[in-house]
Formats: sequence, structure tokens, C-alpha cells
Amino acid sequence: MKIFSVDQIRRWDSYTIEHEPITSIDLMERAALAFTEWLLRTGIVETHHTLTIVCGLGNNGGDGLAIARLLKQAGYSPEVLVINYSERRSADFETNLGRYEHLDSVQWITQRNELHFPANGIVIDALMGSGLNRGLTGLLAEVVQKINASQSEIISVDIASGLLADQPNAEDDVIIEPAYTVSFQVPKLAFLQPKNVRYVGKWQLVDIGLHPAYAEQTATHWFFTNAFTLPALPDRNQFANKGNFGHALLMAGSMGKIGAAVLASRSCLRSGVGLLTVQVPRCGYEIMQTSVPEAMCLVDEHEEEITALQDLSIYSAVGIGPGLGKSTLTKAFLRHFLSQAQRTPCVIDADALNILAEERDLLEVLPEKTVLTPHPKEFERLLGRSWKNDYEKLELLRSFCKKYKVTVVLKGQHTVVATPDDQFHFNSTGNPGMATGGTGDILTGIITALLAQQLEPKEAAILGVYRHGEAGDRAAAKYGQVAMKAGDVAESLRW
Repeated sequence: MKIFSVDQIRRWDSYTIEHEPITSIDLMERAALAFTEWLLRTGIVETHHTLTIVCGLGNNGGDGLAIARLLKQAGYSPEVLVINYSERRSADFETNLGRYEHLDSVQWITQRNELHFPANGIVIDALMGSGLNRGLTGLLAEVVQKINASQSEIISVDIASGLLADQPNAEDDVIIEPAYTVSFQVPKLAFLQPKNVRYVGKWQLVDIGLHPAYAEQTATHWFFTNAFTLPALPDRNQFANKGNFGHALLMAGSMGKIGAAVLASRSCLRSGVGLLTVQVPRCGYEIMQTSVPEAMCLVDEHEEEITALQDLSIYSAVGIGPGLGKSTLTKAFLRHFLSQAQRTPCVIDADALNILAEERDLLEVLPEKTVLTPHPKEFERLLGRSWKNDYEKLELLRSFCKKYKVTVVLKGQHTVVATPDDQFHFNSTGNPGMATGGTGDILTGIITALLAQQLEPKEAAILGVYRHGEAGDRAAAKYGQVAMKAGDVAESLRW
């Protein structure tokens, strides 16, 4: 699914109006109907005593007035407040105001003290839409503060009022804090940024029938991965054998951290690899042989850490880093590994990433088909600097991928896969229960298995991240987010 900028969405509306064809007021009616159907389908209205719709004077306010009319016609009694902050009003707002006033009157608000929100009510925020390009001030800011301070459940139409759709807000901007955002057609880039979580709530998409030809022919750097947009695994015909699905090597574990090697191995084997060899120090031999009997165990000569490089030519892909440690010997080993792995698809994670951050010259010799899987702090260390906001972080990520010609999986809610060809793929699966030790090792094993099966780094990362989050959702459904552990994610993988 493509993610478009505010300007692109505006042009999409215009394209639909011209090519369907449809009038702008009828397109607004379609959006209001989709929102209203979602609202009534959820049953939220039935669990609250009052329903208030707060409208601005632009097209978002026009949406709110159309929603109010549809709810009124469905037998509900919404209170409609119009915030009179300007003399300018959009044409479609005026049309829907007239249509609503045939059924009931609206209350015009000119100052904050005219606002009162009953307890246990719903407030539908139709104040300001996605076209906003600066923070709210004056009466608008005061209204938002009053709504946020109420004991109401807030539902935003398309986007929370005050939230900028594809650029950072100032720290002191006043923004609606909704329980739900019901957005039209495609997600806004703002929904996927960690610092915006309180201004988005649970977001939902409703289809308003924008013309599909526009989406197909319009380029973007931003994508949202769902079940309908996944890369495919290679076919498994009835005559296939283990040699058809790659031989992966995992180099993981050190004294006290062999569990990382176990977790990565289990997820690798659950992700379709034909053969798996795991290189561990001698202290990990018995653990690996008993915990993961399906994997071959390659024992390093060193008791506590991996120091000896194997012949990489026999492996389809290598995953390195989980539980590896950062000793002087390990750093020398990683340097040697990178010099010999130039033609081998690699996943680099955990301690291997931290070594890269300390030995920065190694970034210049990363193999071409490399996937790095940092969490934000690890990525900050790789960069050698922090960022002011989530949008600057994405720009730094863009530059990093281009400079070093690598694919980066920046982990977190809506994990983003960034590629050297300037694409960003945000993930749709996963939950906070996965914020526990070992789930990153699971992801390393998954992506290594997919690379071994000849997927390109971008496809392996996108598919691996999606299935990893999906498995986490299954584990959460079974155990609950608090009780689940990393091993549950590996055992919940399905393909």
C-alpha cells in the first residue's frame, strides 16, 4: 500500500472528481458515509451517553456536518458545535451546513467558555484536516485543550486536529489526543512515527473509493506492508529437496549468551531454510545439540567466544551478531569476516552492530547484499549522532542506506525497512508484547533463512518483518502481551 503526501492526496481527490467523474460534495458524502458506517459498526455510540461533533469551517468540518446528518437520519441525536474562528468557509462546508440545518440547528462557538462536554460522552473531532501546515493558535488551540481535558472518548475524522500529516510538529503544538483516528483511503505518514502515538490512538482506514488509477501511476518513497502486498517465498514443488532451499550459517553466542544462538536457530529453521549450520564457542556445543537438534553445530576452538572464520563459499546466507560479545578477539573476527563475505548475503544484528559502531571504518566494507537490523539506540550508535524528531531520523536513515548500499530494518512499532533505492516500507504487524529480550534474535534467524532461499535483501526484510510481527500477534493472542516471550514468537511462525 502506498503512502502519499498531503499534496498527493489532494491531487488524488481532484483526479477522482475529474475521472470518475464525481462532484466534490458527493465525494465528501462518500467519506462521511464510510466514517459513519465504521462508527455504527463498532457499537461505540451505544456505550456512551452523549455524542458531540466539533466542526471547523473547512472540508474537515464539512465531513463532520455530513456525519452529523447521517447520524441524525439514523436515529441518533448528536450535538453539533461549529467553531467560528474565521470568516472564511469552504464551499462544501457551506453546502453540508445547509443540509444539516434542514434537520436541526448547530451551536456556534466563539469562545472557549461556551464549550461543555458531558461525562462519558463521545466527541467527534472534525475541526481541522490533513491540509494543516502549522500549529494551532487562538480559539482553535483553546478548543483542542478543552476537548483533551474532557472525560470524553475522542474520535478524529481523517487526522487529529493540529497533527501535521507529513512533517514534524513543534514541541509546544496543541494537538487532539484521540482514542481513535478514522482515516480515509491510505494512512498518513504521521501515524507511523513513534512520537505521535498519543495524537493518533488506534487508527483505522475506511475506503472512500478514490480512483485506483491515480495510486497505480503515482510514485512515492513510502509504503505500508500488509497481507496483500507481501513478497512471495519460492514455490515448493513435490520433487523439492533440502538443497533447494539454501544452506544458512548463523554465527552467534558467547559465554552466558548461547540462548541468542538457540532463538535465532529455531526461527531460522521455522522459516523454510533447507540446511542450517550454527557456529558457537565450545561452551555452547551441548546446549545447541540438545536445544536445536535439527541444526548442525560448528564448534569454535575458543571456549567462550567465536574467533575462527569458516569457509563461507558453501553457505547461501549468513546471520551474525546475536549474543556474539564485543571482546577484542570478536572485533578482529568480525573484521576478518567482512573482508571475506563480500559475495555472501548477510544479516548483521546485535553485538555485530555495536562493533560496527565502534569500528566505523568497517561500515565502508559491508557486503553489497547486507541487511542491518538495529533498534533505534543501535542505529543512533551507528550514525554517531541523534536526531531532533522522527522525520529527521528517516532522512538520516535514507542517507545511511544510500551511502553504504545496505538495507536497514529499523525495529520498533511499525518497523521500517529502508533500502538503498530510497524506499521505506512500514510494517503493519506486531505488538508491545514483543518488547522483550530475544525477539530481535528471532528476526535475525527469519531474515537469514529468507536470504538463503534466494530472496533479495529488500524482499527478505519486508517479508521477514511482517511474519515476525504476525507471529508475535499469534503469541500475544495465546499468552497475552505481558506473558509472552521470544521463544513463543518462534513457535508461532506460519508461512
